[in-house]
Amino acid sequence: MQTDLLTEARRQAEICNACRYCEGYCSVFPSMHAGRAFSDGDLTQLANLCHNCRGCYYACQYTAPHEFDLNLPKALSEVRRDSWESFAWPQPLARKFHSHGGAIALALVLGLALLFLAIRAIGSVGGAGFYAVLSHNAMVAIFLPAFVLPLVSLAISLRRYWRSVGGTHLRLANITHAVGMAAKMKDLAAGHGDGCNFEDEDRFSHARRFAHQAIMYGFLLCFAATSTGTVMHYLFNMPAPYPLWSFPKLLGISGGLLLTLGCGWMMALKLRADRHIGDIGAWSGDLGFIALLGFSGLSGLALYAFGDTQAMPTMLALHLGAVLTFFLLTPFTKMAHGFFRLAALIRDAQRSIDGNP
Repeated sequence: MQTDLLTEARRQAEICNACRYCEGYCSVFPSMHAGRAFSDGDLTQLANLCHNCRGCYYACQYTAPHEFDLNLPKALSEVRRDSWESFAWPQPLARKFHSHGGAIALALVLGLALLFLAIRAIGSVGGAGFYAVLSHNAMVAIFLPAFVLPLVSLAISLRRYWRSVGGTHLRLANITHAVGMAAKMKDLAAGHGDGCNFEDEDRFSHARRFAHQAIMYGFLLCFAATSTGTVMHYLFNMPAPYPLWSFPKLLGISGGLLLTLGCGWMMALKLRADRHIGDIGAWSGDLGFIALLGFSGLSGLALYAFGDTQAMPTMLALHLGAVLTFFLLTPFTKMAHGFFRLAALIRDAQRSIDGNP
């Protein structure tokens, strides 16, 4: 990891640790105040606990023009992004995405969409509905490796992170506590429960928390729709297409709506927020990822609405291109933050519940 980023984060953490004004703001500060000195692993852990809600920045009396010039959300954001890039496997792809995320996502979506259209033009033995464009076997052959390989990459990254932050043997109580925190997005409500100041320093809001929840639960519903369809196909010999009131369709439509609305909301919030209280170097990657995830949901809904028209093959190619791009880039995008964040919460539970610093 980059020494200059860790050095600056350590300087600011030591000042914050002496002040302790923000002690109850989120999970970062109890963890920070548990010690007096900060190793590289400690700073990496604090950075991945941080949600960049910015409440501590707007409450701080030592921000510029004070000589201490504190901007802890920015310092931790930079260390957080550097930790994802450093622990990622293969590493060069992560660094490229965070600096050129929008262009990479767009190029991959269009390129893969053209590939799917080419497969259709060459000929794919299909069936009814979408399978008339691309057969079920062809979809499985393409998407199964694209799903498994990113999971392997993430497992390697998380193992590197866990060793760096001094994580120990996992206990069910630690995992349960962390999942509960993540499900409620509790830290985005801040310690006082009024929300954070992400969009406006003078107004507390739950908007970013709710947008995060819409994206997370929308994605989980879409994943549940795919999983349900897989079970119905292989265990109950019920291949697609499915009727509107089937589980895959109901889960997919509700998930697509939440995903699309959540991503649009999050994009609006990020465009209104002050980007200098965060990691400017990851700006393109953040927006590119949100746009990619939102387009995946929107294109899926468009397929539900216009799947019986002549535009369906092109729309399907674009949707599959977006989904495949999402899977392939998962270990190198903001999606990795969800996994690192959960790992950080589990590690913090080991500190707070087990007394394991």
